[in-house]
Amino acid sequence: GRGVMPSTVCSVGEVLDMGYVMARDQVASTVKIRNISTLSLPFSMQLESLSPTRERDRQKIPSFLTSSEQRAEIVGTQNYSGLSVFSVLPTEGEIEAGKSQDFVVTFSPDHESLYYSDQLKVVLFGKHTAHVIHLKGAARDHPVFVEGGLPLDVPVESLAVTSPVAPQEALNRGKTIFPDSEHISIMSLLLLLEYVEGSAEPARAEIRVGAMQTPRLAAKKAVEFSLDNIPGLQRAGFALDGPKGALERGQVKRIGVSWVPPADLQTSHPPLETALLTVKSDIAESYRVLFMARVVSAP
Repeated sequence: GRGVMPSTVCSVGEVLDMGYVMARDQVASTVKIRNISTLSLPFSMQLESLSPTRERDRQKIPSFLTSSEQRAEIVGTQNYSGLSVFSVLPTEGEIEAGKSQDFVVTFSPDHESLYYSDQLKVVLFGKHTAHVIHLKGAARDHPVFVEGGLPLDVPVESLAVTSPVAPQEALNRGKTIFPDSEHISIMSLLLLLEYVEGSAEPARAEIRVGAMQTPRLAAKKAVEFSLDNIPGLQRAGFALDGPKGALERGQVKRIGVSWVPPADLQTSHPPLETALLTVKSDIAESYRVLFMARVVSAP
């Protein structure tokens, strides 16, 4: 007799990021798995969110009570409708020796959230896990997104309904959605720039502003963005690249930030500056950006 090890090659790595999509829209991506062994391989595709042990595994300390370093959620935000956020076809079958099989992974969020995630396992012969792919995606109610910096919230949704508050109160509390008549939202981003003492290179960070590829965003109407308080940031030693601009559907632009400590910097009082990033598409959104910088010792 002769023992043969089942062997496959997957077209994606450990993570399949579906990117940003409009809530209640869907996007699909193809994963190709090639059988490079000399025998046919029966397979099944298993989503962690549909695991029969999922309810038992959830009987743990809630993730919002643990530090960000200790959080290891596999399954994130799920659809309110009860339908799977991620789906895959086909779910089972057989890949012949030397052949490939295409799998279509679909991301269909039904509400806004930045923390959709799941885990897809490719299981051979009903017991051998050949590949584990972490699925992630984000959904927005509006066709633009802003990302960058350190997270200021927890990747767990609250089902509580909050009432609108005054704009100044919103600035103090973070993200708040205003009444439809105002069409403004306030969110917060934290950029931490760490300058290595004695380094010739400045500390760097960036903010990414993107417009989704969706028919809901008029093709001829560009998304505009601008960052205020430029003089205050420059006095604190921050240099900005592209603090304002416009972008069309499917584009992503970056606002580069660099920092070199000024000669009169007091290390006991590292700079902390605030600026408002305004993004205009079908609505106007404002992001309170916190610029924090500090000098760290070389490792």
